[in-house]
Order: sequence, then C-alpha cells, then structure tokens
Amino acid sequence: MAEPAMASTRSDYQLSQLDQLEAESIHIFREVASEFEKPVLMFSGGKDSIVMLRLAEKAFYPAKIPFSILQVDTGLDFPEVMETRDRWVSRLGVNLVVASIDDAIKNGIIPDAAKISRNRLQIPTLLNAIEENGFTAAFGGGRRDEEKARAKERVYSHRDEFGQWDPKMQRPELWSLYNGRLHEGEHMRIFPISNWTELDVWDYIGREGIEIPNIYFSHQRRVFERDGMLMSETPLNPLREGEVVTERTVRFRTCGDITLTGCVESTASTIDEIIAEVSIAKKTERGATRGDDRFSEAAMEDRKKEGYF
Repeated sequence: MAEPAMASTRSDYQLSQLDQLEAESIHIFREVASEFEKPVLMFSGGKDSIVMLRLAEKAFYPAKIPFSILQVDTGLDFPEVMETRDRWVSRLGVNLVVASIDDAIKNGIIPDAAKISRNRLQIPTLLNAIEENGFTAAFGGGRRDEEKARAKERVYSHRDEFGQWDPKMQRPELWSLYNGRLHEGEHMRIFPISNWTELDVWDYIGREGIEIPNIYFSHQRRVFERDGMLMSETPLNPLREGEVVTERTVRFRTCGDITLTGCVESTASTIDEIIAEVSIAKKTERGATRGDDRFSEAAMEDRKKEGYF
C-alpha cells in the first residue's frame, strides 16, 4: 500500500505577506468580538467589504459570524453590487441591517435634505443606525493607501458621543495593542484591512476565489465624460449640456454612489489581468474614480470628522 502523501512545509517557517495580512485581520476581528458588546460590519457590497466578510467568515469558522452587517442604502447603488450582497448574506446566513437614506429623510432624521448632497446624507443615516441599534464598534473597509485622510486613521478609530472623529486625538497602537475603552455614547470604528493595499486585496480575491460584483471586470457600457471621469449613463444622473454618451470597454475600480463613481477604460477581464493593471496604476482607485473625493483637497477628512465611513 502506498505511503500517505505528506503535507508540504516551508523550511523557513515564514508566512507570505498575504498570510501575514490575513492573520493580522483575523486577530483584529477576534479581538473586537471578544472586547465589544455589540459590533457590526459596515458593508457596501464592494470588493473591500466583501474581503472583510471573507476574513470574518474565516475568523469564526465553523461558527457563524457573531455580528450583523450594516448597509447604508443611498438609493443610488449599482444593481450588480446589491445582487452580490444578497448572495453573500444568503450564503453566510448573517443578519443584514439596512439603513435607508430615504427612510431617514421621511422620518425627519435628516432636516433640509434637499440642500445636502446624497453622498453626505450617508453620515446622519449611519450615525442614527449606530445609535438606534446600540452598536459599540463598527468594522469598516478603509485602507491607508486609499486616501491621505485614511492614512491618518488607526486600526481602532475612536468616535465621540456625536459620532465624530478627531485626527489629533488618535490613540497609540504600539505592538498591535489596541485601546478599546469607551465612555457612554461613544463608539469605535475598526479597520481590519487598514494595512492592506489595493494590490493585496486583488491578490487575496484571486487566491480565495472570492465572488465580487461583475462590474469590476471589463465589460461594454454606455458612458459619458464628466470632470475627467467616465460616468455611467443612468436616469439617476441626467446628462448636462455638451455631454455625449458613447459605448466603451470599461471596468470599475471601486463601487459607490452610481452618480459619483467613475469607471476606467480597460480590457482586464480576469483577476490576473486586473492585478497586472493595478500594479502599474499611478492613482489610487478613489483618487481616479470617486467624484465625492474631488470637492476639495480635504473632502474625505472633512466627511470623516463628521462621522463618515
């Protein structure tokens, strides 16, 4: 009888960079689940939040993920993203909490909504959902390489009783020791993939065979140019004078508000092709395709101070 095959081992016992990042993220998920009374995972349906779901799944397997996921529904999400979200929720059997901007307006949570952009309306909607449900920690998919305001944020990001963030009052995190102490009414934002890059995320998606929305891959789409970005043709985003719709081969590097999220011309239709493309990109995905970050140099930081993701 043939001898059983032995599992291959590395003689240097070193983890790969991706394994180290995964281990760090799983450690953070477990720390938060054991330390905080009621955590929740903020979920947009994009690649980063899906990677977070996969990490949470691995952190607690074979048990179910021990917390809910929270989506702020802008009413302006890509249909493909919502379809992927529903499949993940169904497969994992997690509880989905949807915080609707339309409901927040209807219930008077957001006064003078007509004077505020739909993107900024996510802030009071999110803060109300956190307070209403009693969430004490909210996982987010922010990464330090995305944008300079996010580069300032710690893994445990303290928010005061108004849900606001003060970049000058961040707590030290020496030797991966996290301070999660809270006063009444405060909560913590947690960023398990803070140290990952866009390329790390794509490497992990490829390695794990993770399902993501198909708009991340090359496809034909009717688009128009606005403010240096290619925007999707949609009744939600009427054409302005001089704008012309053409059909191009594109893909999305990030998924957000359909009226503010641009795509890039690309023929990358596989994970390997996307990795090759991202490896030579000179702009981050937010800098290249998110209109909400172009309002000012400090647009993201201003929103984060008010309670944004």
